[in-house]
Amino acid sequence: MSFAVHLRSLVRTTALLLAGIGAAHADATLDKINSRHELVVGVMITGGPFGSIDPATQKLRGFNVDLAQDLAKRLGVGVQLVSVQPSTRVQFLQQGKVDILVANMEYTEQRGEILDHVATPYYQVGGTAITANSSGITRWEDLRGKPVCISQGSSYIKPVVERYGAIPRAFPGAAESLLALKGGNCVAAVHDAAPLLYPLQARDPEWRNYRTLQPELIPSPSVIWVRQGEKDIAARLDPIVRDWHRTGWLIDEEAKNGLTPPSPALAQWRTQYASTAVSSK
Repeated sequence: MSFAVHLRSLVRTTALLLAGIGAAHADATLDKINSRHELVVGVMITGGPFGSIDPATQKLRGFNVDLAQDLAKRLGVGVQLVSVQPSTRVQFLQQGKVDILVANMEYTEQRGEILDHVATPYYQVGGTAITANSSGITRWEDLRGKPVCISQGSSYIKPVVERYGAIPRAFPGAAESLLALKGGNCVAAVHDAAPLLYPLQARDPEWRNYRTLQPELIPSPSVIWVRQGEKDIAARLDPIVRDWHRTGWLIDEEAKNGLTPPSPALAQWRTQYASTAVSSK
């Protein structure tokens, strides 16, 4: 065999080996789920309708929880729910502590550079600022030069700084941020509107003397996140999400968990997928 032929053979063999290694890596999560018969899902437990602890049973409940449980059901496995925070959710996924994230985490280009995700979004969320009625703040522009409480790792940090000139004070999660707002450490707190601040105002008398700002900040699609390169699990879950839209299941879940106002995006996606037959099997 000539040197050139030998070299070409070696290159082909190496390429096949690398492809095999890549495939094995890509299949790792799905294989683990099937072998342990359990899907481990990182979910946000903020105390609102997206995730909270049932005081009677001490079990997790909410929109994110229902989605995680249905994913596991359709995969034919059990589910383990792991509570994550904005400051920890990416690390939990990258370190293998969870298989996927259903954690109020909207798609951004920056996140897309370090993680992969299920192609079809399951919700749309924008941010708002909550501030005391007595603060004098009625517009986003009023935040310029003022301290704003926000969660570490939040996608809202960049726009409130670059667009509105606010001074961010980052906290591990929304609970700490809102407590700091009440304590006078900032003039407003910026978090997800529908999952957190709107329900908080509607349900908790302590927040009745606060207002939220409009329009919503960077409304973006919420997606299920997976580790970078693990497109197999993303492709396996995508038909399930499309079926959620096609059947109107997500709209029913939204109503069941008291998410108000109803998301216009869910109605649009229902219409989009209504005529599309998909299988989650």
